[in-house]
Amino acid sequence: MLQLGRFPRVRLGHLPTPLEPMTRLSIRLGGPNLWIKRDDCTGLATGGNKTRKLEYLVADALKQGADTLITVGALQSNHARQTAAAAAKLGLKCILVLEERVSQPTDAYRHNGNVLLDRLLGASLKYVPRDSSMTAAAELSAEEVRKSGGRPYVIPGGGSNAIGALGYVGCALEILQQAAERDIRVDRVVHATGSSGTQAGLVAGFAASQSGVRVLGITVGRPRANQEANVGKLVDATADLLGLKGAIARDSIEANDSYFGEAYGIPTPGMKEAVSLLAETEAVLLDPVYSGKAMSGLIDLVRKQMFAKDENIVFIHTGGQAGLFAYEPAFAA
Repeated sequence: MLQLGRFPRVRLGHLPTPLEPMTRLSIRLGGPNLWIKRDDCTGLATGGNKTRKLEYLVADALKQGADTLITVGALQSNHARQTAAAAAKLGLKCILVLEERVSQPTDAYRHNGNVLLDRLLGASLKYVPRDSSMTAAAELSAEEVRKSGGRPYVIPGGGSNAIGALGYVGCALEILQQAAERDIRVDRVVHATGSSGTQAGLVAGFAASQSGVRVLGITVGRPRANQEANVGKLVDATADLLGLKGAIARDSIEANDSYFGEAYGIPTPGMKEAVSLLAETEAVLLDPVYSGKAMSGLIDLVRKQMFAKDENIVFIHTGGQAGLFAYEPAFAA
């Protein structure tokens, strides 16, 4: 039995998040029973999946006596925004190292969306060029904090290490509990996979529970082989942290790289259709970088009849709607 209670945790999120049927979308697509796990409703400065990870990461930071959180991400990083929010809530300083990852950004991308929220939350923003070593950039900031007498705690991109992945081990258990309360069997969970922590935690949680639930990650910028390898390493580290005996089967790690388009953060026609379709059918707002592309993948797979009609498919909404305001030009037409 998994004992997550033995790990330090700071309560930051509004949990459990709702598990809701997407009845109108299911009917529109003529597909299986579609559900949505509303991790956009975690409550931390517009919410998102990183809040679950930060509950464990920030607890570890506090345990180590840190007074400054440092993390990295793309300019419109949802993780960076939630880290800034966690720091503000707990009275910590926050430094965000943001990479100019998207070529030819618009003014909206550079100044609106998550960047606007980062500033409102009081974070210090440092910009680095595309393809910079983010690890080195974060360590440079950490060294500057140490020299000034501070105590930094560096959180990896996406909060994706074994400690952060505990948040999605917990989410897997939460989904199983909610499914049991509704008397349904969850057949598959689908979500956007990027920095690997969400998928690794889900895989570890469902496997340790012997639930039989399969996890499909729709990649947002990385080829399938690379993504599955990254997730696999983090699954192993998470299993070790949990003290699970026996390796988690590699065939339980599945990624699909058909839907991110040209590159990370670049809009696709499928993403724009998915964002519009969810808004029109379920009054749910997706984001343009993660959940929008993941939902475009789920919609296409349903149309290709990749799921049986009686299956229950749970889509995890990882949040990030604030990013819509940074991508307004993409939806203007």
